[in-house]
Amino acid sequence: MVTIKVRRNGSFLVEGEDVRLVDWDGHEYVLGRTPFALCRCGQSKRRPFCDASHKLCDFKADEAAPGPNAPPAE
Repeated sequence: MVTIKVRRNGSFLVEGEDVRLVDWDGHEYVLGRTPFALCRCGQSKRRPFCDASHKLCDFKADEAAPGPNAPPAE
């Protein structure tokens, strides 16, 4: 099972086995190393992976995951 943890004011932490990352062209990357973090602030030089740039740009996104049935954000 794969678990994605939403970190307060930070990245998404991905943990689990058999994690695959697929880009918009359909290229698939099997990521053997877990855990790893995905960028949420948009400032990482290694996107989609986090390089901790959120700490330098004062990224704020401390909302919790709202759940699949929550209304869309405005």
